[in-house]
Amino acid sequence: MAREDHRLSQLATERYLSLETYRRTGQAVPTPVWFVVHRGVLYVYTLASAGKVKRIRVNPRVRIAPCGARGTLKGAWVDATARIVDEAEAAQAHALLVAKYGWMKRVADLFQKLRPKPRAVIAIVLS
Repeated sequence: MAREDHRLSQLATERYLSLETYRRTGQAVPTPVWFVVHRGVLYVYTLASAGKVKRIRVNPRVRIAPCGARGTLKGAWVDATARIVDEAEAAQAHALLVAKYGWMKRVADLFQKLRPKPRAVIAIVLS
């Protein structure tokens, strides 16, 4: 448990996370995402129609690594398991993301209100 806490605390200081999901063929698809750590869980939000959401529904096994905004890795990959959360947990995750990303998340939320599209929140737990 202490090792997991150490890995999470290191990730929590980062701005971006590379989330690697897998196609049915096994091909890895890394994507840089915003995230927040809360009580041992990493939360990511995205469009509900995004490929990563579809891939997680088929295969919850993922890998994560700290990265830059363009996806350039800044650390080692870590195995994890992902799931799509319910509305209540998603609302809490959005509030945590606003606290972390401030005006940038608020601008993204404004665009969401102007052009509404279903969103999904992904919860990730380290393996």
